[in-house]
Amino acid sequence: MNGLATSPTLSPRGRRPRHVTWGRIGLYVFMISIALFFLLPLWIMIVTSLKPMEEIRLGNILAWPTTLTLEPWIAAWSSACTGLECDGISVGFWNSIRILIPSVIVSILLGAVNGYALTYWRVKGADLMFAILLIGAFIPYQVFLYPLVRLFSIIGIYNSLLGIVAIHTIFGMPIMTLLFRNFYASLPEELFKAARVDGGGFWSIFIKVLLPMSTPMLIVAVILQVTGIWNDFILGLVFAGRDNLPMTVQLNNIVNSQQGERLYNVDMAATLLTGLVPLFVYFISGRWFVRGIAAGAVKG
Repeated sequence: MNGLATSPTLSPRGRRPRHVTWGRIGLYVFMISIALFFLLPLWIMIVTSLKPMEEIRLGNILAWPTTLTLEPWIAAWSSACTGLECDGISVGFWNSIRILIPSVIVSILLGAVNGYALTYWRVKGADLMFAILLIGAFIPYQVFLYPLVRLFSIIGIYNSLLGIVAIHTIFGMPIMTLLFRNFYASLPEELFKAARVDGGGFWSIFIKVLLPMSTPMLIVAVILQVTGIWNDFILGLVFAGRDNLPMTVQLNNIVNSQQGERLYNVDMAATLLTGLVPLFVYFISGRWFVRGIAAGAVKG
């Protein structure tokens, strides 16, 4: 037709879907079983937190509540006893916020600056400093508790907001430095050299060139730090002081210091309230977390 040969019929390429096999069925059964294993406790916590105690005493922990109530959530937030005071877990929530925000910001900024300096500004002893940071990242922090308590007591910041922020910054800096060093090492070195040729200094290159490119890694760092700091118990218990106890410590007080009838619905509601912040952060930025890891968090 008009001198043109007709093109052959195009057929889809690739492997045709295989038939269902026993191996595939077994894989799906295994995956569903694992999902149920992790989701079942969450389901029990949710339905228990929405039941009155009269229904909980019937013993059917998996059933959806016949009488739905939010009283346990209200009590957990505003009136549950966390020791001598019965102000609910809301006090610990705001304490955790006051601890979390400066700890996350300072630890991430210091880790980013350290990773940048160790990657591009090869100062004398940089490899030794990085090795020391890595060692610190893998030593259990319980080993350092007593020396740090003594040190903070001497300098006057023990049992204070500044003290607990400093602790989280110190223990977060090694892993943050590792993340940002690996990320910056994966970037083309020509970017740094071009910025140096244009007259950029240490801080101008970091702020104007590298930091704007670090969005995926910053999100990874925020997720890791928010999760770690918010879920911390032992450091908050030891260093925060009575006026700055985080939400996790107050949750422990609610669960373990009750007298008389055990209010399981209030306990479950308080536990869910304590976990909402890291869950929220992860769900709104989960895809960025995967992208950040792929962008260099595990590259050497």
